[in-house]
Amino acid sequence: MVLLLADSVTGLLWPPLVAEREDQAAPWWRLFARARQAGLDWQGIRGVTRDGAQGLSAFLRAALAWAQHPRCVWHIWRSLAGQLAQAAAAVASEMAEAIRAQVRAAWVALIHAVVDAARYAQAEAALVTLRSHPQGAAIAQFLNEHLERMLVHLVAYYAGLQRVTPEWYWRDFRLRLSRGRQHGLELRLERAALVWAIYHDFEPAQWRSERKRH
Repeated sequence: MVLLLADSVTGLLWPPLVAEREDQAAPWWRLFARARQAGLDWQGIRGVTRDGAQGLSAFLRAALAWAQHPRCVWHIWRSLAGQLAQAAAAVASEMAEAIRAQVRAAWVALIHAVVDAARYAQAEAALVTLRSHPQGAAIAQFLNEHLERMLVHLVAYYAGLQRVTPEWYWRDFRLRLSRGRQHGLELRLERAALVWAIYHDFEPAQWRSERKRH
């Protein structure tokens, strides 16, 4: 698999790394070491938005303990999908599908009030409302465990830190150079990833004018 590190402020992609597994800290050490060789200032890192990979979490605790480690809100929603389905099924097992969808929509609105709150106090108040809702205690507990890491961006010192991991880059990688095919060898996959990262980093800065098209 390809491990990727992106700068949330400039959009720069640091040189990616191909690894067999992501649940160990060693590949992430190599990824960040490669980025440091390419110019990344470790001491200047204020936060690393992560997707919950155990290997990355272990690396961050060991190497970047001073930085914030917010959880990706996209992965938070994906983790909540199963809980929402179970809660809706428990409450509305005998209801019509339309009513069940209304129940689910009400919970989603309560979760949005927590995850997308403009202030920390608003998120806490919304969390209390969610906890008091029938079947909402388990979801409220899950959100409470990640509340501080989800709302790091509200602190002025961490302004600019993205709330999601760079999921959209994978689609661009598959469509542009990889084209969704297996490369067969680790070296070929890493070469393709490096070429793609270079293309991505230089594309916004390039301007080419031709006679018929721009």
